[in-house]
Amino acid sequence: MLKIIENDPWLTPYTGAIEGRHDHALWRESQLTGGKMSLKDFASGYLYYGLQRTKSEWVFREWAPNATDIYLIGDFSGWEEQERFRLKRINEAGDWELHIPLGMIGHGQHYKMRVKWNGGQGDRIPAWCRRVVQDSNSKIFSAQVWDPAQEYQFKHNDFKPKQDPLLIYECHVGMAQEREGVGTYIEFKDNVLPRVKAAGYNCIQVMAIQEHPYYGSFGYHVSSFFAPSSRFGTPEELKELIDAAHGMGISVIMDLVHSHSVKNEYEGLGNLAGDPNQYFLPGDRHEHSAWGSLCFDYGKSQVLHYLLSNCKYWLDEFHFDGYRFDGVTSMLYYSHGLGEAFCNYDDYFNGHQDDDAICYLMLANRLIHDFNPNAITIAEEVSGMPGLAAPFDDGGFGFDYRLAMNIPDYWIKTIKEKKDEDWSMAGIFWEVTNRRKDEKTISYVESHDQALVGDKTVIFRLIDADMYWHFTKDGGNDVTARGIALHKMIRLITASTINGGYLNFMGNEFGHPEWIDFPREGNGWSHKYARRQWSLIDNKQLAYSWLGDFDRALIRLIGSVKDYQKKDVVEYWHNDGDQVLAFGRGDLVFVFNFNPVRSFSDYGFLVPRGSYKTVLDSDSIEFGGYGRVDDNVEHFTLADPLYKKVRKEWLKLYLPARSAMVLKKVRNNGKKVL
Repeated sequence: MLKIIENDPWLTPYTGAIEGRHDHALWRESQLTGGKMSLKDFASGYLYYGLQRTKSEWVFREWAPNATDIYLIGDFSGWEEQERFRLKRINEAGDWELHIPLGMIGHGQHYKMRVKWNGGQGDRIPAWCRRVVQDSNSKIFSAQVWDPAQEYQFKHNDFKPKQDPLLIYECHVGMAQEREGVGTYIEFKDNVLPRVKAAGYNCIQVMAIQEHPYYGSFGYHVSSFFAPSSRFGTPEELKELIDAAHGMGISVIMDLVHSHSVKNEYEGLGNLAGDPNQYFLPGDRHEHSAWGSLCFDYGKSQVLHYLLSNCKYWLDEFHFDGYRFDGVTSMLYYSHGLGEAFCNYDDYFNGHQDDDAICYLMLANRLIHDFNPNAITIAEEVSGMPGLAAPFDDGGFGFDYRLAMNIPDYWIKTIKEKKDEDWSMAGIFWEVTNRRKDEKTISYVESHDQALVGDKTVIFRLIDADMYWHFTKDGGNDVTARGIALHKMIRLITASTINGGYLNFMGNEFGHPEWIDFPREGNGWSHKYARRQWSLIDNKQLAYSWLGDFDRALIRLIGSVKDYQKKDVVEYWHNDGDQVLAFGRGDLVFVFNFNPVRSFSDYGFLVPRGSYKTVLDSDSIEFGGYGRVDDNVEHFTLADPLYKKVRKEWLKLYLPARSAMVLKKVRNNGKKVL
């Protein structure tokens, strides 16, 4: 029996389905590799297709089974068809090839394919090209010959990601700068990476790396899957950024979009050679009804070759440490998860699942971890599919983590719909700890999703317009005081209860005041809201620095505890009437008083015997609190004969209203805790 079924007996009725998808992935892998090579060797299409430079010539190859003729056109041909740049079909599978002597094309030149098919033709960007640029005047995209005189030499080839726990800083290179414009890889390396390091995060998750024609898509409508976005700089500069991060001990993962592709025909794969279904599903499943994009046909071997090669490419060529797979729910179900309730296990095994997509995800994880055993894979998935973040050999999909997407939804709903005095401690604790024990998750309060125009960040839901008038340290009011207090408490309880990792979107940690609105026609193509105002946190006269300082202290505390994620979260106490919650994790005790008006003296609950000192206090003056607790006091537990056998004693504390503290055991039976 597979381990995920042993771990969860409720899955027993679905043993056949779980074993079936597992065996199908193994069969498909054998079919793709022919039993003569590894999956890692199979996924090397980027070394064969596209424009390849050898010692003696250039070789260009493309898979276009529906084409009747293909020419390479560009600067070197006056953008006209020339016989010397005409490709030859080399097999029945639809591969085309062109050999070009060195010197006929060169670094920096622009090119496209002119593809002809029965009944039509079109100029196309090659599917496997590694460099795509946009003309600043015409706005037209074209491929670019990329052959720099010197390849980038990585300095930190032995880097291994730290995942204990994984502390992710989600970011977007283009909007990571303060000036109104598009940021660059080098600006991010020089200006933002040091901030990430100082804040204590050990991983960055970079959005919008794969080339996309519309900047405002946040990088989720990809056109060229092997090309790093040229908006931000050159491939070498991206490598330099990643290498610099590794030098700081920071791992780098990227948003990988294999759930769909942009519809564009001229920039993307939508109609590469007169067959709209070359890469995509036919009929009703061709287009994603909600996203207006195209859905890959994961049942085609050539499509699997393309996507699996893409998985390996970014790890191999750029030294990325892994991926956050976007839109996994959309891939898993024929319905894309739209309109589905997912109330019970039947909903995951009712025949509405896309077996080909499931197989692809399993193979992708097998490939990634075979190529780099230390790689990180995260699934953005909302349905709760069992086994998603369980090892493949145990019957799972093989992801290392899944996003805990219930948590931000819960915080938004609570802030919007409930009065402060109605916040339930049992409800909060359930939401931040509700997960499958054998699957690691990434918890978060909010990501980029909550920061977009049309939505609101947590800080704006709490404070709204008062942020503009009452966010100096000496000019606050009751609204800002409440928002600052709850912002810290919400982040502390979410981060402290993780069972794998924690994620924050850049700027949210210090309460960035503006939403994200990329340049578009409706805002006059302005970059005013597509940037991060770092000067706000740097200004010590503003309350943003309080929030930033608290986040730094929180992240450093969690990151400093060895095997943090392996330590069980143990509830010590909750009282919905008082709105007090306490739980332990190893030698740490986390105490929350969400009560908006009542402070409590000598509030007691049972904890492991010993003495404790405060290591983090949300009410500290340095974090914008009122300093109502003496954080230097050592708190000794009080014995109770009723609990002698369980080695629990009473810890009694002063709990100010709307505050939280973390205490660490410093003595055990009079002896110091190491």
